[in-house]
Amino acid sequence: MAKLRVGLIGAGGIATAVHLPAYKKLQDQAEVVAVADVAYTRAKEVAKKEDIPHVFDQYEKMLKEVELDAVSVCVPNKFHRDAAIAALESGCHVLCEKPPAMNYREAKEMEDAQAASGKLLMYGFHYRFQAEAQTAKRFIDAGEFGEIYAGRVQAIRRRGIPGWGVFTNKELQGGGPLIDIGVHMLDTALYLMGYPEPAVVLGQTHQHLGTKKGVGLLGAWDYENYTVEDMAVGMITFQNGASIVLESAFAANVEKNDFMQVSLMGSQGGADIFPLKMYQEKHDTLLDITPAYLPSVNAHETEIHTFVADCIAGNVTDLYAKQGTKIQKIIDALYQSAETGKAINL
Repeated sequence: MAKLRVGLIGAGGIATAVHLPAYKKLQDQAEVVAVADVAYTRAKEVAKKEDIPHVFDQYEKMLKEVELDAVSVCVPNKFHRDAAIAALESGCHVLCEKPPAMNYREAKEMEDAQAASGKLLMYGFHYRFQAEAQTAKRFIDAGEFGEIYAGRVQAIRRRGIPGWGVFTNKELQGGGPLIDIGVHMLDTALYLMGYPEPAVVLGQTHQHLGTKKGVGLLGAWDYENYTVEDMAVGMITFQNGASIVLESAFAANVEKNDFMQVSLMGSQGGADIFPLKMYQEKHDTLLDITPAYLPSVNAHETEIHTFVADCIAGNVTDLYAKQGTKIQKIIDALYQSAETGKAINL
């Protein structure tokens, strides 16, 4: 394949701050040739600034009128499913921002569309591309941790309710911190653990801070129309006997403002991933192992460059799509458990 012809569905912040710059760094491999957004004025501004030749107010028009090889889906969660499926059915590879969709049913439909299309469907779980995660993965694959039987996932902000976008609108997002930032750390843990099959999920959500005026370290939010949880907690058990404990919050009365962490415990070793510190017992000695050097990595760029390389090489796999469906099933079950007050058997 020659240079990859890319279209953007959505011209908001994630498209302009992450996807466009990453594609532009691959000038010999990829070129953004079209952008579509219902906010047509915004789309035209982006197209003019970035010298994108084709601009549309509907992605359906873009997919019909422009010959594309790949598409980045950068719209609110509510619209992921329809946009991704339309692009796949048009013969495009798809990189869809996280989470996969609003719920498991939509994610499964996206997985099925990927299988029928023979194209690549990848999700924007960029934390797995961080140097710390990739280093830990090499140690895990080499057996240094033995059997990983427990994990802890934390994505917690003290006062980090987004003051922009639709992050506080459940109808458009599907949920709050769990589906927005918690899903990043959960994916990283599952990736490092080999994406085991979930068995039982128990969850609880809390809404105490977002519905009243307060300090906003990420801008002022619309507290009168705040419809998502402040915090979600849960436990996931897996068919292989492993377990994960999860905490995720936009706002919580804790010390640190922004804490993103995955901790793993195995029969031969364990680790905290961000920053990477590994723990082992060898020769009657307890060891804390800290890398002397890790490369500086832009995980967003690495994710998008991996997508481009796979598209050009024809490395079409259903792995990403299946993993997206699995994590969506877990997220659904956590919310369902919180609503019903019961553990959910998967």
